[in-house]
Amino acid sequence: MKKLLRRLKARFSGRLIHKPAVSFSYQYYGTDYGGWPVIASSLNEDSIVLSFGLGTDISFDLAVITAFGCRVIGFDPTPRSIDWLSRQTLPQKFQFHQIGIAATDDEAEFFPPADGEHVSFSSQPSAGTASLMPIKAPVRRLSTLLDELEIPRVDVLKMDIEGFEYDVIEDILAGTVRPRQLLIEFHHTMYGIGRDKTERAFQQLKAWGYDCFYVSDVGLEYGFVLNR
Repeated sequence: MKKLLRRLKARFSGRLIHKPAVSFSYQYYGTDYGGWPVIASSLNEDSIVLSFGLGTDISFDLAVITAFGCRVIGFDPTPRSIDWLSRQTLPQKFQFHQIGIAATDDEAEFFPPADGEHVSFSSQPSAGTASLMPIKAPVRRLSTLLDELEIPRVDVLKMDIEGFEYDVIEDILAGTVRPRQLLIEFHHTMYGIGRDKTERAFQQLKAWGYDCFYVSDVGLEYGFVLNR
């Protein structure tokens, strides 16, 4: 009943746009808030997971390390996440870099949340933040990060990056790096982002061989698997 109510709320709010196009058995790793699905038996101890946008919840990252013993590389350049992570005891298999992902190798502006208790900085200002100054932080393209950090491949790429995902998807698809699984939180209906941007990204991914195997009850978190 709770799941049905969440989906109905998402549908009426305009957030629920798509349904999964293919069926795969998956396991959900992490908390209800910070967790993500991973296709069953798709990872092992040699796998590499890149996790962009950590905030103060790395339950997905830690659960994947525990389940598979694989390497997880986390990225977040925002101050509240950096401060929180500096106070955590992290496993050896988890690496953290104070860098964001974008479609350019430069610095980007990150806008603070309206609620000072919240952690997520975004690509666009949200309602009530006009007087708050953005911060600047380093960002890199995915291909650049793989070269700089000597990462040989990406088995799972997770992005919860508050509006930066649309340009990043286009940049990834224009390059040669093809993660086997993409876990993406889209942000239509937030930060002034329309449904059309998510629909465009969805169709771009589909055209390049990514099938949607998961859409969350709230209609924002998606899982894609490469079918080529």
